[in-house]
Amino acid sequence: MATKPGERRLQILQTLAGMLETPKGEKITTAALAAKLGCSEAALYRHFASKAQMFEGLIEFIEQSLFGVINQISSDESQGLKQVELVIGMLLRFAQKNRGMTRVLIGDALVNEHERLQARINALLDKIEASLKQALRIAATQENLKADADFGALANLLRCYVVGRWEQYARSGFSREPLTQWQQQWPMLYFACLSQSGAPGG
Repeated sequence: MATKPGERRLQILQTLAGMLETPKGEKITTAALAAKLGCSEAALYRHFASKAQMFEGLIEFIEQSLFGVINQISSDESQGLKQVELVIGMLLRFAQKNRGMTRVLIGDALVNEHERLQARINALLDKIEASLKQALRIAATQENLKADADFGALANLLRCYVVGRWEQYARSGFSREPLTQWQQQWPMLYFACLSQSGAPGG
C-alpha cells in the first residue's frame, strides 16, 4: 500500500533523528539516509528539496513539541516559579527521550550543515529563555520573587543550565542523563531565584 506524502515525510524525519542517535556518528549523507529507508536519493528529494530542509523539518518538529507543552504549562499553571520548574523539567525530559534531537538542539548535528539551521536553533533557545523570563515576571507579581530581580539574568542562567545538561548528555555518549540530579538541583536553582535582588551582594 502506498504511503501518503505526509507520512513519508514523517518517516524520513524519524529515520534521520534515529541516525543522529549514534553518539559518535559520522556526518549523515542523503545516500546513507536513503539506504536506511530502502529508497533512492531521488525519492528523498521528492519530499525535501535538500538535506538542510530535512533538518529544518526536524527543528520545526522540536519547536512545535516544546512550545506546545510550554504554552500548555502557561495556561494550566498560575504560579510563576512552578511554571519555571515544569518547563525546565520538560526540556530535560524531552532531551532524554529524544537523543538525536538533543544533538540538533546543541548544534552538534548541524556542524558542516547550512548556517541558517544553527540560526534557527539560536532563535528557538531565545524563545525558551523569553518564556522563562515571562514566568519569572509572573512570580514577581505574585511576590514570590523580588520585584527588582534581574529577570533577564535569571532566565539566561536557567537556559544555560538546561543547555549544559543537554551538552553533557550528548558528549557522554548519552550515558549522563539530563534528569539525573534534577530533583536535587531544582531546589538550588529555586533558591538562587528567591535570593536574587538585582543588586550585587543583595
